Amino acid sequence: MKITDIKPFPVWVGTRNQMLVKVETDEGIYGWGESGLSSREIAVKGMVEHYREFLIGRDPMQRGSLWQEMYRSQYFEGGRTMTAAISAIDIALYDIVGKKLNVPVYELLGGKHRNWVPTFASGTGSTPEEMIEVAQQIIAQGFDCFRLHHSYGREEGENIFEPREAIAETAEGLIKAREVLGPRPVIGNDFHHRLSVAEAISFCQMMPAHTLDFLEEPIRDETPEAYETLRKMTPMPFALGEEFASKWQFLPYIERGLANYIRVDICNVGGITEAMKVAGWAEAHYIDLMPHNPLGPICVAATSHMAMAAANFSWLEIRESAGESTGFYSKEVFPVQPEVTPGRVTVLDRPGLGVEVDEESLTEPFRHSEMPHLKRNDGSHTNW
Repeated sequence: MKITDIKPFPVWVGTRNQMLVKVETDEGIYGWGESGLSSREIAVKGMVEHYREFLIGRDPMQRGSLWQEMYRSQYFEGGRTMTAAISAIDIALYDIVGKKLNVPVYELLGGKHRNWVPTFASGTGSTPEEMIEVAQQIIAQGFDCFRLHHSYGREEGENIFEPREAIAETAEGLIKAREVLGPRPVIGNDFHHRLSVAEAISFCQMMPAHTLDFLEEPIRDETPEAYETLRKMTPMPFALGEEFASKWQFLPYIERGLANYIRVDICNVGGITEAMKVAGWAEAHYIDLMPHNPLGPICVAATSHMAMAAANFSWLEIRESAGESTGFYSKEVFPVQPEVTPGRVTVLDRPGLGVEVDEESLTEPFRHSEMPHLKRNDGSHTNW
């Protein structure tokens, strides 16, 4: 079997672009993958087209070797754009191999550890009362784990994020929510690396014991030593890694005990091949996976197959619940996809990923779309 074509599809689905990739073969078997470098999809499309030139004619069964060749094929190894493209192609290759061997992808990864994949939801409110209300709606749906956020303000059409205001308002909402909801729900919060070390410490110090079960990405990740400082000053469990683009970026966070949940993103880190290496590394340190999963059904399926095959797993992020409605899981575009119900994903017992794409429904063209460019009240830029 040989690869005959690799086709990138940057298209609009629901409320955002999805960067889909189709790999075709001379046996009529094809596979679908997805990239996760959101708002920079055209850069990934270009990288996929670079790889296409030397992957045509190659054997898709040799996915590990092809991964190494893609990663090592130029002097400047790695980088988010490169691994986002590799991720999409790698996922598509697993889809092809599963179809060729007539087995679900999780069987290629060692078989399943669980019958379905636990999931967590996300909800936001602008007041403590709204935060409590959305949390109660999520719980009533059937979720036992969720992230609960306080919305950041807007001023004169601009996105404003003032850290000290945000941590005070978020803390107030979370404390009141825990008092109302009781000890059973698992509650997390994601500051999306918008804080400094000092601000993150202030927030953690505001949290009474067992208010928050995990804090996601409180500060930027470029300097592991900053997380070491943060770790020394708080016992708060950290969920980290959604923006990491290789196992090497995970290295200090796993080896130094800085992450308590691994937010590996299968569509950014290098696909299933690289994600399973991260999973094994984390298992050796008794750290559970909590994968980042903000995209469409292909990402859901690929991540769920990994979750089925990984012993060390907690919850998978899901983007449809009482807390948010995104339209990412379009049944028109993806007529066959994993079954997403409140609190769980059930992987279809079909060869490959178990996802089908209606190419004729890929009619919404790519739209230039930017993530919010956040500023503080004084006009200076901060992180989204």
